Amino acid sequence: MLEPSPLPLLRLSAPVPPAASGRIDSAVNRAITLSTLARLVASGAAVSKADLVSAAGLARTTVSTGVDELVANGVLGLDGVRPTPGRGRPADRLALCPGGFILVADLGAHGAHLAVVDLSQRLHAHTHVDIDVADGPDTVLGAVESELTALRKSVPGRDPVRAAVIGVPGPVDGRRGIPVRPPIMPGWHGYPVTTRLRRSFGCPVLLENDVNLRALGEARALPADQAPLLFVKVGTGIGGGLITSAGVLHHGADGAAGDIGHIRVRGAPDVRCVCGNIGCIEAVASASAVARRLSSAVPGAEVATINDVRALVSRGDPTAVGLIREAAALIGEVVATLVHFYNPARVTIGGSVAAASDELLAGIRAVVYQRALPLATRNLVLANSVLGEYAGVAGGTVLGIEQVLSVDGIGVLMARA
Repeated sequence: MLEPSPLPLLRLSAPVPPAASGRIDSAVNRAITLSTLARLVASGAAVSKADLVSAAGLARTTVSTGVDELVANGVLGLDGVRPTPGRGRPADRLALCPGGFILVADLGAHGAHLAVVDLSQRLHAHTHVDIDVADGPDTVLGAVESELTALRKSVPGRDPVRAAVIGVPGPVDGRRGIPVRPPIMPGWHGYPVTTRLRRSFGCPVLLENDVNLRALGEARALPADQAPLLFVKVGTGIGGGLITSAGVLHHGADGAAGDIGHIRVRGAPDVRCVCGNIGCIEAVASASAVARRLSSAVPGAEVATINDVRALVSRGDPTAVGLIREAAALIGEVVATLVHFYNPARVTIGGSVAAASDELLAGIRAVVYQRALPLATRNLVLANSVLGEYAGVAGGTVLGIEQVLSVDGIGVLMARA
């Protein structure tokens, strides 16, 4: 097991305040109020009753009553005092009580980051395990369940698991909790992932695309003005995640938004992709594609792996670096198009190859700033991930806590607190 590494404080979104939500049932109104207050405190956006009055746009008496109820039920607690300007009495500082855990499983094609996080965003345990999604859902999920159970047992305390979040490297239907024809995941189409994990852990389970998890984690670790954000992961495949200016995931009509790996790029070789089409960016510029080209470039060499590519690039091997630069130019063409279309404030490049060297980032930057028009790049930030391998865990933490503190979840939390 790896040593736990603290996550930065992640911003959480809040529901529409009751004053703006129209005529609704009083019980629903109460749930919205409690959810709003809890999420503002949990994210650090407001740490006192006075802060909450301003941040939530609610009456002072409404905030006071709601906070008192949350404190009485053990959802919020007092965490010292905060000085006030002048001679005013110091205000009680509020904090979300850590009573309960979120289980996060961020699956890639060949490995999974697993974590146990409490509701106050403290990372209690984290490990990385080798998997192969091509082994099928029963084998992979069996290993994930076993490792997460062991990881939870390693954390002291008897607090319950409140939610579980799993990211997989392929398209998903989040509402139904199933993967949808994932190209690199044979046997996973239509598999009831959330139903199985809900049965295993006895809590709500959320299924998300792995790059979406990384995009969300990255966006919530950065200042709010860094959204809209486009996250591009270059690994076994190439994927994208879109975050709106409001800081939430953009899924599209059917959950397919951001699936950029199967865009055909101008000037790309006619290589057949796993999806069956020709010349997809994933087929010609992913780390897997670079590994195949690296093997072909060295006569008699064994077939290179992604780990070999990463190691060679980090050492500055000229053949590997040259291939990464060629891949970066192709990826840059796609990103330049997306910059025109989506006009993000930030483009984040993630994945193991990006972490090993700046060659990929530099190559993508060169093409984007050359190809995209000045208005689209005037204030654009194009950078490597600030969270690295923890981006998916951060995204899972956000989704899990927001589920627990949601309008539907807050009542359950208070009943069990």
